[in-house]
Amino acid sequence: MKRRQLLKGALGLSALSAVNFASTPTLLAQHIAGRSAKASQLKISLNAFSFNAPLTDGSMDVHDMLEYCSEVGFAAVDITAYYFKGYPNVPPDDYLFEIKRHAFRLGLDISGTGVRNDFTLADPEKRKEEVKLVKNWIEAAAKLGAPVIRIFAGAKVPDGFSWNNVAAWMVKDIQECIDHGKKFGVTVAIQNHNDFIKTAEHVTKIMEMVDSEWFGLILDTGSYRVGDPYEEIEKTIPYAVNWQIKELIFVEGEEIETDLKKLIDIIRASDYKGYLPIETLGAGDPKQKVKALYDKLNGVLSS
Repeated sequence: MKRRQLLKGALGLSALSAVNFASTPTLLAQHIAGRSAKASQLKISLNAFSFNAPLTDGSMDVHDMLEYCSEVGFAAVDITAYYFKGYPNVPPDDYLFEIKRHAFRLGLDISGTGVRNDFTLADPEKRKEEVKLVKNWIEAAAKLGAPVIRIFAGAKVPDGFSWNNVAAWMVKDIQECIDHGKKFGVTVAIQNHNDFIKTAEHVTKIMEMVDSEWFGLILDTGSYRVGDPYEEIEKTIPYAVNWQIKELIFVEGEEIETDLKKLIDIIRASDYKGYLPIETLGAGDPKQKVKALYDKLNGVLSS
C-alpha cells in the first residue's frame, strides 16, 4: 500500500507539473495555434485565365487543366465560363457534371467561375441580356458546386453619363443577379478590373450601394493602378470573397513583381479565410509560369 501511495503521489506531482508548465505559455500557444489555423485556411486555387491561350486555341481543354492542377498540388480551380463548350450558352448538365466529377476524383474543389458581362451599357434592353447571362451561369455554377460567380462592372462610362449615373443602374442589375444567386446558393462577386472600377473608392461605393451578404469582391491585385496598391488592397479586403493574385502589381503606375510576403501579411491580418486563386499573364509557357507562381505563394504560406 505504501508503494502504491508513493507512486500515486509521484504521478500526481508529475501531472501537476505538466499542467503548470503547459499553462505558463497559454497566450503564446493560443496565438501560435490561431495563426496556424488561419494559415491553413488559406488555400491556393488557379484561375483558368492563366491558360487562356491553350484553352482558346484548343491545344488544352478543361480536363487537361484539371489534371495539371492536381499534379502541381492546387487545392482548387476557378473555371471561367467562357472555357466551357458553347459559351455564352450553358452546356448540358452531363457536361458540367463530368467536369465536377473529374475535379472531385482529382481532389480539387471548384472555387468559382465567372462570366464576361457589361453592366455599363446605356441601353437597358442590352443590359437585360447581360443580367440573363449572369443568371444562366449562376444556375450552372450551382450545378458545378462553385460557391461564387465572378462578374464585371463593365468597360467604361458611356458618353453623356457620369460614373454615378452608371453606378445607379448597375446596382439595380447587380441586385437582380444577387437575388437569383441567393436562390441557388451562389454568391455574386464583382471584380475590380481597372475598367469602370479602378480604385478602392469605387469598390467601396458599389459595396455600400448594394450591401448584401450574397455579394462581395473578387480582389484583383494587379488592377489597382493608382497610388499604392497594397493600401488599396487593405481598404477593400473586408469585401473580398475571392481573389486574383497576380505575378505583377502596379506601384505608382509602375509594374513590378508582387511582394507576396507583404500581400499575405495583409491577408493574414484580415478576417479573410479561403481560396487564393492565382492568375498568370503575358508571354511564356503558362505551365512554367503557373508552377513558378504557385511555388512562390506556397512557400510564403508555409513560412
